Amino acid sequence: MLRAALAALTAPLALAALTGCGAQAAAEEKAPAPAVPAGVQKQYEVLAEELAEKGKTVESGEWTVNLITEAAEPWFEHGTHFRAPKAGETHHIEIIPTETSTGRIVPDVPITLEVVNAKGKVVQEQKLNFYYSTFYHYANNFTVPEDGTYTLRATLGSPGFNRHGEETETPALAEGATVEFKDVELTKE
Repeated sequence: MLRAALAALTAPLALAALTGCGAQAAAEEKAPAPAVPAGVQKQYEVLAEELAEKGKTVESGEWTVNLITEAAEPWFEHGTHFRAPKAGETHHIEIIPTETSTGRIVPDVPITLEVVNAKGKVVQEQKLNFYYSTFYHYANNFTVPEDGTYTLRATLGSPGFNRHGEETETPALAEGATVEFKDVELTKE
């Protein structure tokens, strides 16, 4: 789905080149303005690469939920205070919720993530923070007690933003979702 969304974002550029818009702009000695800003295109390219390398994706209704696991990471809290990984934190677990119909990353989503061991016991549960990075995502550092295979359960609430529409319509993304990523190998890096 993400690859399809990326293709949809870059298709206008290819169409402009095929229909001669590029030739007209060249004649005017101007480069054609990209249909999608380079930073937006780059975020989806990097996300697609990371998902292909070490990610998983699950669809649930209007939601396509993506998962990436990495070693514990630092970040800036509240934009300015540097926070290094705390002692014992082993993994930075990222959830990237996208709207299935458009492929857009969805902001303002309350997300809780549970790490569930092979016996079905939740070994850690945390709310995820929204991060500005190469691509927007929700994440937190987790302390996974031992290397192994886990199920990661993400519960997404309905986003807190307002939606345009008519009274007779059902608003987009009005319902949250709970998805599970099974057989996720978590090892200390």
